[in-house]
Parts: sequence; C-alpha cells; structure tokens
Amino acid sequence: MSVITVFFRTAEYLLLTLQNWYWYLLVVVSGFFLSRIVFAFLPVKPRRGWRIALVLFLGSVSAMVIWLGDANLLFTLLIFVPVLLLASKGDRVGRLAVTVIFFCLIMPVNAMLDTYYAPAMAYFDLDNVYYYSEKFIRGGSWGLLYLGTRKRLPEHPPQLSPRLWKLVLLLAAMPFSSLLAVVLLPLLQTDYLYSDFLLHGLIMNLGLAVLPFVLLTSLALLYAIRILEDHEQLEEADKLASLRESYYQNLRREERQVRTLRHDLRNHLTVVQGLLEQDETDGAARYLREIAASPALSGRRVLCENETANIVLASKAETMDQAGLKGEFAVSLPRKLPIADMDLCALLGNALDNAIEAAVQAEDKQISVRCRVEKGLFMLRVENAMDGEIRPDLSTTKVDKAAHGFGLAGMREIAERCGGSLETRAGAGRFELVACIPLNGG
Repeated sequence: MSVITVFFRTAEYLLLTLQNWYWYLLVVVSGFFLSRIVFAFLPVKPRRGWRIALVLFLGSVSAMVIWLGDANLLFTLLIFVPVLLLASKGDRVGRLAVTVIFFCLIMPVNAMLDTYYAPAMAYFDLDNVYYYSEKFIRGGSWGLLYLGTRKRLPEHPPQLSPRLWKLVLLLAAMPFSSLLAVVLLPLLQTDYLYSDFLLHGLIMNLGLAVLPFVLLTSLALLYAIRILEDHEQLEEADKLASLRESYYQNLRREERQVRTLRHDLRNHLTVVQGLLEQDETDGAARYLREIAASPALSGRRVLCENETANIVLASKAETMDQAGLKGEFAVSLPRKLPIADMDLCALLGNALDNAIEAAVQAEDKQISVRCRVEKGLFMLRVENAMDGEIRPDLSTTKVDKAAHGFGLAGMREIAERCGGSLETRAGAGRFELVACIPLNGG
C-alpha cells in the first residue's frame, strides 16, 4: 500500500469521524433546546439521570426520518410515549396530554424536512448540502423556538385539576389524529403512491396544509395550558379570598355582639338582681344560661397559628356545628408553612368537606381532625364515620359534580406534587384519610 493510498484512507476516515461528531453534536444541541421546553411543561423525576437521558432521547427523536407514507411515525410513537411517561411524575392524564402535544410538535418539523426539503435539494443535485443543512435546521428550529419563548415558559410545570387535564387531552387529540392521518393513511395506497401522480400530488399538498396546522396547534395548546393554569390559580385565590372575607365578617359580627353585651351588662345585672331579690332563683338561673349561650361569649375559634389553616378549619367547624356534627380538632401548625396557601386550603377544605358529607349520613356524628408539623413533616389525619360503601375516588354523591366534590385524585395530586403521599383506609363503618408532606428545610 502506497503512502498516497494511506493518506487518502486516513483523510477519508477523519472526514467520516468529523461527520459523525457533527451529527452527534447537533443531536445534543437539538435535545438540549427541546428538553428545556419539555421540562417547562412536564414534571420530570428528580434524579439527574432522567434529565440527561431525556436530552439524548429528544435529540435522537428530533433527528428521526419521517415522510408521508412512512411507518417510522408509528414506531417513534410507540417509543416516545412510554419513555416520557416513565421519566415524568404527577397526574397521569396531564403527563399523557403533554406528551401527545410534544409528539405533535416535533414530528411535523421532521416530516416537512424529509418530505419536502430533501426532494427539493435532490432535484437541484444538492444532496451533500441537504445532508449537512437539514441537521443544522432541526437544531436551529428548536433553538429559535426556545430562545423566542423562554421568557414566557413556566418556571415550574403547570398543575391543572384532573378535569382540565382531561379537556387538554381531548383537545390534543385533534392535531394528533391529523398528524397520524396525513402521515400514515398514504400507507394504504402504497401500490399507487408513486405510480399515480395525481394521488401523489394530492397527498403532498394535503401534507403541506396539515403539517403546519399540527405544529401551530401544538404550540397553541401549550399556551392554553399556561392560560388555564393562571385561570385556575385565580379561581382558587378567589375561593380563598371568599373564605377570608367570611371569616373576617364573622369576627366583626362577634365584636359587635361583644360591644352590645358590654353595653347591656348593667341592665342584665339589674334583671338578675331583681329576680334574686324576689327569690326567683330558677328564673335568674335561666336568664344567666341565656346570656352564657350568647355567641358573643363563645369567642373567636383559634385552632392553630397558621392563618390560612385556621380560616379553613374555623369555617368547616362552623359548618359542622350547623350540621349537628361534633368536631374534635387537635391542630398544631406554625404561622408560616412552605406549602402554598391555595394547596393548603384545597387539601384541608376538601378533606373536611368529604368527611362532613359522609358523617351527616352516618349515625356517628363525630369527625376527628389531627394536623401538625413534626420532624420536618406536615401530617394530616381526618377520621369520620360513614354509612354504606364509599366511592373509590371519594367523588361526591351530589348531582352537581362540577360544583361539589374534589375527589381523592385531586388531593393526592397536591400531596404528590409536594413530594408527599396521601392514603385512605375504610372499614367497620369508619373512614380515615392520612396525608404526609415533607417540608423543605423542615
């Protein structure tokens, strides 16, 4: 073997190596930008290995060859969905919805490049230009999308109620079905796809119209998730504000009753003194009992130092009294908790709502509430009697399900999102709910 041959073989090997490194580099770049967008919407498991694996996986998916009439789309789907679901945590329906949306976001870009850009470059005999440029275009597309939207990306993956996640999943079915139809349906016409130029042209024009639609619809759905989360947070904040307003209105009413009682105290004492002077001890005792039963002497219920928790618990305690239920509260919560007020309000309020709804129908009218912070853990235990079988999802038995009932799924979602757990036990006519949430820095 001559020196010249060795030189050219070595040069060819180095060129192929550089080509491979070029491809790997662009795959990592695409995966990095894509992952930054995906991580903003999908709650990934905390281990760093999952994030690194997803960067490489998303980069590889962005380089997948997809063209109209290609079964690669189906094979990619069968891998894409399980991997993203396995690497993420939280509400299953929400994770599935986000996964479907990102599949519909990535695949149209691949399909447009491989179906339209590749033949155009081949027509002008620019195959080498296509080989290098299409990989740069893929990475550049996701880089531009990330840089253009990073200021509007959520700081944390959005958290919606199970009902809204189901709505998002239904909406995601529209671009998903359109993508599958335009890419996979030509497979049914394989014998005629290239022999029938009229049919081939129709399919190509259809793809040119549908693929951008799928891409834009997926972006719109991601934006809609942000809007829905903001709306739901405002709704929860409004509910909390209503509870606060009701609580403070009760305080003002109690203060007015105290002032009235203090103003009339001399008259009350005069009446009692007169009854005693007339030896009407029974009448005096009855009159004193009426005064003692006055709401003004009951005082404000302070169940714990945390204002939000106290407002919710005091409100539910009043509801128990009105329903003829006996509430036993053993609550010890600090003034400040690293749990969002809306989450705390939803967890406590809905757990007690479910307990009240069950206890009203049972013979035993007692509800036990234990809640405290100990060793860096927020612990809640609610126990109540129940009459008959309880629904597995703790869904409400009321007709208007949209206005009542939070359900076990919603409360468990809050606990798991905060890194904790929620368990239930039922038996012997009793129901018990236990939530345990670790507190950061607790």
